[in-house]
Amino acid sequence: MDALLALSGIGDYTARAVAVFGYGDRHPVVDTNTRRVIARAIDGRSQPGSPSRRDLAQMSQLLPEDETESAVFNAAMMELGATVCTARSPRCEACPIAAECAWLAAGRPDTGDARRRQAKYEGSDRQARGGVLRALRNAEGHRMPTADVLAEWPDPAQRDRAIDSLIVDGLVEAVDGTLRLPA
Repeated sequence: MDALLALSGIGDYTARAVAVFGYGDRHPVVDTNTRRVIARAIDGRSQPGSPSRRDLAQMSQLLPEDETESAVFNAAMMELGATVCTARSPRCEACPIAAECAWLAAGRPDTGDARRRQAKYEGSDRQARGGVLRALRNAEGHRMPTADVLAEWPDPAQRDRAIDSLIVDGLVEAVDGTLRLPA
């Protein structure tokens, strides 16, 4: 895990997934589907809360000790959430763990959805960042004068903030008054 996390652009989820599915290590791999299955089957809630370290701890407690079996279990939980225990139309009648599901046993109550909602994309810093990257991808040599990148953006401070954050993240380089994608 430490070696994978040390690689640029590799986060916790990807490191865990590679360690488990690529190398056969025993780690909890938690995605939105897994979180939903745990919320329903174990916690009796209709939707999971916001992602937290608690998710990893819960999944870790559920994992079989055997590394091969734990990799299969991780994949099965992801697949169960993606195909049966879906967000909008769960197919409880087809669920292989329906007899053990706390949510189903409670009558499928609507316990609310406390997850944090992502801010709208239109006009967001994310949109500005994407615009900067798109401009550089489309530019000849993947570089252009800084002043020309999103020159028409309605909020110059937001544009500059997007550029600065991309530089800090290593996704854009600033050299002699130009911006470019890293080589």
